[in-house]
Amino acid sequence: MKRITTIAILALLLTSCSNAEFAPFAPEKGYYMSDDAVGMFEPGMDEPQSGDSFDEITENDFIKVSEQPVSTFSIDADGASYAYTRRCLKQGYIPGKNAVRTEEFLNYFTFDYTEPTGDETVAINAEIGDCPWNASHKLLRLGLKGKSLSDGEIPPANYIFLIDTSGSMRGDDRIELLKSGLCNMLDYMRPVDRVAIITYSGSVSMPLESTLVKDPAAIKRIIRKLEADGSTAGGAAMKMAYDEASGHYMTGGNNRIIMCTDGDFNVGVSSTEELVEMVESYQEKGIYLSIMGFGQGNYQDSRMENLSNHGNGTYTYIDCENEMMKVFVHERSHFYSVANDTKCQLTFTDAVDSYRLIGYENRVMNNEDFEDDKKDAGEIGAGQTVTAIYELIPAQGFTESAPAATFDVRYKKALGQESRPLSLKVTVPKAEYVSSPEFSFAAGITAFCLTLRDSQYKGNASFDMASELVAKGSANVSDPLKLRAELAELIRAAAKAQQ
Repeated sequence: MKRITTIAILALLLTSCSNAEFAPFAPEKGYYMSDDAVGMFEPGMDEPQSGDSFDEITENDFIKVSEQPVSTFSIDADGASYAYTRRCLKQGYIPGKNAVRTEEFLNYFTFDYTEPTGDETVAINAEIGDCPWNASHKLLRLGLKGKSLSDGEIPPANYIFLIDTSGSMRGDDRIELLKSGLCNMLDYMRPVDRVAIITYSGSVSMPLESTLVKDPAAIKRIIRKLEADGSTAGGAAMKMAYDEASGHYMTGGNNRIIMCTDGDFNVGVSSTEELVEMVESYQEKGIYLSIMGFGQGNYQDSRMENLSNHGNGTYTYIDCENEMMKVFVHERSHFYSVANDTKCQLTFTDAVDSYRLIGYENRVMNNEDFEDDKKDAGEIGAGQTVTAIYELIPAQGFTESAPAATFDVRYKKALGQESRPLSLKVTVPKAEYVSSPEFSFAAGITAFCLTLRDSQYKGNASFDMASELVAKGSANVSDPLKLRAELAELIRAAAKAQQ
């Protein structure tokens, strides 16, 4: 186990994300880091306190094109890993490597990709450039963009807020933060939208049955009365949430359960397998499940990611007020899926010797699953972007304008429909080609993750390299929420914690 003595304010487990500015670090205690958990220790402690739980990540290896020219994966639009890591770094320590999922760092950000045209609700693009951490390699950046919709174009919502009010959710960084975010979201919901609130602790209750949002103030009063206490009965509550969503199902609408929890289900239907079976049975009926994680110390990441994946929803981690505003207000259109069961497939030419998909380890699919519309895959929300990075080892034929790969995508406009194909030929750029700012930004994020994970594939990647690439990719690029500026601060914080 690796220990890092750092600077942190132990009295506050949550340091608010203040308008793109970081609160100063103030050293006090030490921290430990392991592959799957993080926690705090004090001088003289024999063992560190129990930490948060993450599934082990085995990084994708390089694959020879001569042996397997086709690579297939499901998209992932989650962002939980980035927000969790942000919280750790703001407290002064680097999280365990299994907490760092590269795809969730990339997809936390909105990239400047071209909007879909015609009858499509997804647009795709690709770009090849130099690999910063290995001069003899190349990077392939893949981009997808979900069609942007105005509030008036988004169908009515049928939201069921499934809220963990057990004792583990008590605190300003958990239940109080959630209540604030829900109240803010109500200000942007429409009278045609519906909302219900179900809570669970030692028992399950429904403080608010499904109600049209005609009187937001009345709903806010119910939210503000929520308190956290007792044990957790997540399974029984989830069944009630699906029943309520089914009872007010909106054909063509956005029927979605939004579960808010620290992921620690310890009463009722408690096994992940049983919960997944329940979630899958309802997602086939068009009821999505998104999960928002809160808290630290006994945080069950793997359960929440697994459930959201099977529920056709997204998984986010809420660490501060700004994140609540990002998710519930600024990016609320992402709750409405414009692309379902979205899969990507790369077919490489002999101009590429070997390739490696960076991240998406638990999203890799069998190649035959690509055209099988029964196979579940990821969703893209309105206006949402998805990015993936391949590292390539060029072959002798990797010359200017040579075809390098075919980028194929399949997606459904709505669940149950036949998938729609998209295809793009990817060629080696000309010698004078200058990589786009978005390529540099994606490369910077990837270098950051490789360094945080101390990856065996990191080559010359470092925090300094990540800083330079992110700065290059952020210059003259619109950043209304100051998220790219915040990333630059996080990289500096990571470098400081590593010293």
